[in-house]
Amino acid sequence: MTAPNDPQEPRPADAAPPAADSVAARLREAVRAVESGERPADSFFTRPQPPPRPRPAPGPAPVRGPAAERDPAPVPVPAGLPALLAAGGAPEALAGRVAAALGEGAERELGDDPWRLLAVEGVRPEQADGFARALLGADLAPGDERRTRALTGWLLERAALAGHTALPMAVVAERLAGHGVPDPEAAVRDAVEAGAVLVFQDREDVPAAAGGEGEGEEAPVRVLLGLDRCALAEESLADGLARLRGTFAGPGEADWAAAAAAAPSASAGELIRAVAGAALVAHTGGEAARAEPAALVAASLGLGLRACAASHTPDGRGRLAALLPEGAGAAVTVAGLLSGAEGPERDAEGLLPLDLLVVLDAGQLTAESAASLVESLPDGARLVLSGDPALLGPAGPGRVLGDVLAAGGCPHVRSRTPDPGPVGELVSGIGVGELLQVAAPANEVVIVPVRDPGEAVHRTVQLVTDSIPRAFGLAAGEAQVITPGHGGPAGTRALNAALKERLNPGPGRFDGFDPGDRVAHSPAPGRLRLATVVEADATGLWLEGADGRFLVPRHHLADTLRHGWAVTAHQAAGTRWPAVVVVLPGDAAGAVDRAWVYTAFSRGTAHLSVVQGLGPALAGAVAAPAPAPPTTRLRALLREQAAQVPAG
Repeated sequence: MTAPNDPQEPRPADAAPPAADSVAARLREAVRAVESGERPADSFFTRPQPPPRPRPAPGPAPVRGPAAERDPAPVPVPAGLPALLAAGGAPEALAGRVAAALGEGAERELGDDPWRLLAVEGVRPEQADGFARALLGADLAPGDERRTRALTGWLLERAALAGHTALPMAVVAERLAGHGVPDPEAAVRDAVEAGAVLVFQDREDVPAAAGGEGEGEEAPVRVLLGLDRCALAEESLADGLARLRGTFAGPGEADWAAAAAAAPSASAGELIRAVAGAALVAHTGGEAARAEPAALVAASLGLGLRACAASHTPDGRGRLAALLPEGAGAAVTVAGLLSGAEGPERDAEGLLPLDLLVVLDAGQLTAESAASLVESLPDGARLVLSGDPALLGPAGPGRVLGDVLAAGGCPHVRSRTPDPGPVGELVSGIGVGELLQVAAPANEVVIVPVRDPGEAVHRTVQLVTDSIPRAFGLAAGEAQVITPGHGGPAGTRALNAALKERLNPGPGRFDGFDPGDRVAHSPAPGRLRLATVVEADATGLWLEGADGRFLVPRHHLADTLRHGWAVTAHQAAGTRWPAVVVVLPGDAAGAVDRAWVYTAFSRGTAHLSVVQGLGPALAGAVAAPAPAPPTTRLRALLREQAAQVPAG
């Protein structure tokens, strides 16, 4: 952890820019002073930290029905914006995305600060620098405060996509130095003082010293930087969970003991008993364990409670609905519940009339989506977070399930229901770091060795179009392909091109798509809807998915739609298919770890083919220790709240 230089010791104007390693060394030395108590973190800044942001009250009930799922209308493009982009060497076609990111004042804002272009998704620092250079010419300086503030925010936004809600100051400063910022310490200080980012202190978890030494000593302080939206989300989530605990009235009149005794499994009974006595319960397990929260919801409905279960994807909702009483209507998606398209209508205060909300695939919750859910629950409601912590985390800031488990303070029910069959046995081994050789008498698991990416693509196409359909009675193309990334010779782009050529050849006359193409629609990070192209008109592309027909407007096609015969493991999280082909080309060694393999291998219900080009590196990736979790603040916030609760 680090902090910028003391403002009382300014750098001479003619001093040479510091090297990244010397910057890191000084930052480490400065933060050691914070950790040892020699100086407070606030002393690094000339202005006080901004006060906590107020938590907004729940809004009015959202529009329900199909309209709630429509894409928002495009923001009007200011008349001079395309010309401004062209003057900076940026494509005029970017104007719509710039207007969406910056609003109606985009032309003025971008003219005043060319690095605001970094607020547009997909724009990289070198592109923003080129744009600024074309507009500013000789006035361009790598230490321009507009540039350093934009880079600081961009670094934190990129980190948020990887799950971080905050980053240590040392990390931010070193990354700024890597982008040519001449004085990263001053840049960090300026970004905080300008309110572009927030600064936090929290205490790291440190094991107690052996023999009782160090008892009573405070843990070292971490100095973190974060975005306002991430800070607000985690603080709001922590406050909301505290509110649910504080307003919980106990079991009430419901006969929870009888419901637990009638549960279909011991683990389901344990979960029902835990929910009877707590406002917040964590539940963990694999795919087969989903039957336990389903049994809880069914029992709650039988007790006359208002209960609902939300899954991450439409497929997960369908699997959940199959486990609930017919006609219960209690299975929804998280996105549908939040938008108002699914679930009970909100009351006049914008709250969901629920006594119990169960969130399956809770490991996919971001801090923001979790905060929105908790803020929507009325006082006294119960919340169950159910998921598999071994899976990949969300495509967004936060690790809500992991932080709740790490913080403790609520019952944690661990399922004892194993996933069945050879695929379940293989995945269970991966979860504990072992790549087992499992017996697969009916070819439930097949390993296909390949020498290079070209052979990987060829064998994948053969499996999807011929071998798997013949062996398992599936339609050609029904097997889902999962690969580590979008680029490269065996990424989703290359695989989708090869699969389209075999399964649905065509010229791509509708913005690169043809009727009959399988597509993956991602309206937001972490959300995926697999669908089939039906037709196109002047407004955009019409698709057919699990929820019927829907439109992707033309201005969103490039940003949200890809071919979907092959997807990444992050995109596949929360969905399962009868057969899955996992492609592991030899150049993917650095892109996969245990969580990636666990997620990808567990997506098939009946069959798993592994196109294996990694060799022994696959077993090494499974056996290697898990990487450090993303940096978040929720666990510390929850523990602080628990420490403030009076004993007894």
